[in-house]
Amino acid sequence: MDWEQRTAGLRDQVAPDQNGRGGPNRREFVAGVAGAAALRALGRRNASAQAAEGSVNLAPVAIPSSIVMTSENKITALNDGFVPADSFDRTHGRYALWPDRSDAANKPWVQYEWSEAVSISKVEIYWALDRPRPANLPGSGWPRMLVPVSYRILYWSGSEFVPVEKTEGLGLGPDTFNATTFEPVKTSKVRLEVAPQEGKPAGILEWRVYGPIPNLPPLIDAGVDRSVVMGGKTYLAGKATWLEESPANVSRWSKASGPGAVAFQDPAAAVTTATFATPGDYRLSLNASGSKDRSQAIKVHVEAKPPKDRLDVVYTRRYSIDSPFWNARAKTLIVNWIPHCMAMCERTDIPANRGDGGIDNFNEAGKANRGEPHGKHKGYVFSNAWVHQTVESMCIALMVDAQGDAEILAAQDLMRATLARWIPIILAAQMPDGYLQTAYTLADRDTWPQRWSPDHRGNHEGYVAGYFIESAINHFTLTEGKDLRLYNGAKKLADCWVANIGPGKKDWFDGHQEMEQALVRFGRFVNDQEGHHRGDAYITLAKFLLDSRRGGSEYDQSHLPPGQQYEAVGHAVRATYFYSGMADIAAETQDPDYQSAVISLWDNMVNKKFYLTGGIGSGETSEGFGPNYSLRNEAYCETCSSCGLVFFQYKLNLAYHDAKYADLYEQTMYNALLGGVALDGKSYCYTNPLVNTERALWHVCPCCVGNLSRTLLMIPTWSYVKLRDGLFVNLFLGSRINVGEVAGTDVEVIQKTDYPWKGAVAITVNPKEAKTFSMYVRIPDRSTSKLYTDLPAVRGVKRFAVNGREVSPEIQKGYAVVTREWKAGDRIELELPMEPQRVAPDERIKADIGDVALKYGPLVYNVESADNANIDRKLGDAPLGTEWRGDLLGGVVVITGKWTDGSPMLAVPNYARMNRVGPPPEYPADDGSNPPRVDSKVWI
Repeated sequence: MDWEQRTAGLRDQVAPDQNGRGGPNRREFVAGVAGAAALRALGRRNASAQAAEGSVNLAPVAIPSSIVMTSENKITALNDGFVPADSFDRTHGRYALWPDRSDAANKPWVQYEWSEAVSISKVEIYWALDRPRPANLPGSGWPRMLVPVSYRILYWSGSEFVPVEKTEGLGLGPDTFNATTFEPVKTSKVRLEVAPQEGKPAGILEWRVYGPIPNLPPLIDAGVDRSVVMGGKTYLAGKATWLEESPANVSRWSKASGPGAVAFQDPAAAVTTATFATPGDYRLSLNASGSKDRSQAIKVHVEAKPPKDRLDVVYTRRYSIDSPFWNARAKTLIVNWIPHCMAMCERTDIPANRGDGGIDNFNEAGKANRGEPHGKHKGYVFSNAWVHQTVESMCIALMVDAQGDAEILAAQDLMRATLARWIPIILAAQMPDGYLQTAYTLADRDTWPQRWSPDHRGNHEGYVAGYFIESAINHFTLTEGKDLRLYNGAKKLADCWVANIGPGKKDWFDGHQEMEQALVRFGRFVNDQEGHHRGDAYITLAKFLLDSRRGGSEYDQSHLPPGQQYEAVGHAVRATYFYSGMADIAAETQDPDYQSAVISLWDNMVNKKFYLTGGIGSGETSEGFGPNYSLRNEAYCETCSSCGLVFFQYKLNLAYHDAKYADLYEQTMYNALLGGVALDGKSYCYTNPLVNTERALWHVCPCCVGNLSRTLLMIPTWSYVKLRDGLFVNLFLGSRINVGEVAGTDVEVIQKTDYPWKGAVAITVNPKEAKTFSMYVRIPDRSTSKLYTDLPAVRGVKRFAVNGREVSPEIQKGYAVVTREWKAGDRIELELPMEPQRVAPDERIKADIGDVALKYGPLVYNVESADNANIDRKLGDAPLGTEWRGDLLGGVVVITGKWTDGSPMLAVPNYARMNRVGPPPEYPADDGSNPPRVDSKVWI
């Protein structure tokens, strides 16, 4: 691989995954902070203020790499030239080195590589530390960064890495550069091998390497690949780094390839913009003086803008399910899971910060609003969220036709009584001007003096407010607009935000996105109910909140303006909620910067950071994304991030009228999300790794509990979207749903199908009046991510008929289109091909090299130790088969085959994984212990 390929591939480097668990105890606290303070004098004695005369820091023109690239772990922080204020300084990020629990002898490392051999004789290291965290607060269970036990310096001899000789220094002091000198060596690579403290990562803020000034070319970083819509511009943020400052140092952009002309605003500026004359695929090169004809290029995909008119939402209203598969799944949610969430929200005896803080917080806030004596807020500042989610889940569950099922009817009676009790309590907690967050209402004004204060950006004011607004929408549809209490409360809250935040008022963005997408959803809903653009102010505020995100970190996606973000980074739930809100605003405003950013983020996520199960977030740290192709199977894949990804893909389907986005949210729903709750509906997963899964009754941060059920039960919304003269069928699910008005008449749609087990689908269209309009029926193409290859390829449709007559419909953007006059009883019948498939991963996904996975229809499959004597072996080449097993896991189609030794292999759907491993614990284990044996996995 040549130097240009090395630099271009820097973001895609991954290696075997590392992880550590556990929280700090008192001894570690002393060793990591007080002990580090005791080392400070030693570290300062070892540090040198000036490099030896005639030498220079060579790190800025080296390429950094590591044994593992983890989420929120900035490898470029090592050599960005930053001088930290102290070991807690995160202004420019840090790089964490994790111990390898599986192989204690395999020490984590970072290394620099130069384009040519250099002479070096000294390094300086500035160690990073994490501040002590109060126990039982969010993130307190994550390992805290401490100074390592020791480290050593190695160089590349031409055939292997060997230690440098005659080292002096090797300091471990905090708040300083620790200098180490050694016998000079000439090499193209130097490695820092670190021995972290047991179970704790070591962190580096800056790593300098000194030697005589060489004649090295500059290091060029052109940025990340991206997409742009026609008529928009792409924001280029290149960088060229030279060892020495000189007026002769210049860089310049140029078009390397592409079908049309490219206009750079200022080609001589590394940070500039570019526009394109023709759609297609381009390469833009950044060149720099002294680069010896080397450059770095980025790929830019230029495409047509989405249609001007977005598709319309089909609101979830009363509906019935006619599907053995979905009837069972919905029943467990309605009868078991949602009542469990209701009961937990009403408990007052949950230990502090163990998922406490339910409806009792609203009771106390109501007392405070009335000037009565009141208690303190319980739980996390965002604990209102699971109350609002549970309210919305109850509202949606009450819209599901019980069809005489006594258990469902009883659960729905309980929900009606609970809503009757809860709604007045929630509304009483609203402040007189509409503001609602009980943590603020009950806070000591000395510690939290003002609403929307930058010092309290992490207090989730918009996050909890957004969930309240969304719950009001489904309460309105449940009551058919007859009970306006929550609807009016949501308008009062949204009006409060509009009155206080915006141009000429207060600048604000929340530490956790949610309010943005809620405001757009509510603004559209208010406009649909009231007209006269009554909801426009809410949509305008949503854009302002998005535009205000800047000057922060990748963790909460505030590192760049929204229209200049092209790579999915940071906390995965925050990210998907953010991208969902951006997609909303792109569709509402046709802003080309937003449109270009949204499609770039989608492409990066789906084609470089997407799990086969439809989950996201490798979660090595911070519950978020890793670098490209870093997809370890011990994934985080938080259930809430799967909900957010469904929202994001759905919004893109609305904007682009393209079935591929529905293909993708179907994949997420049937695998990453549906498996989030146990088959009996009595426990759930906070995370959804591809090996094993631990379900529990509750969580210390139960943010997913109601999100899961509200998302899964909103079946009408995910199943259909519409135009003024067209209806799109996105999901195949036996049901009876009124989709509202199409072509001027109400339309009911009835589906009959045993999908996902069988591919036959019958769709009966019942317009109230005969009308001419188009039906768009999704024809699945489940190979939408470039990360995975399915064999054999299964796509298209085997049969398509209208009123019994076979037709060959035109396929537009993945939809079979039939335009005709539709009368009540008209029927579309189709049969989708369904075969077991082997899936091969992209070779850049190091965790899955040499492995295969199994699929059938939209379902990904797991092999489990309950069915196979040994799952740590390879799948043989024998043909795969399928078999219905009504006696297994509530009734499933299994995939059968042979292991390499000829013994039978049986795989079960991923959503049904880990349902045969004993009773769930009250809370997930978080003790840092070694994981148990692997009982279930996707990749074989």
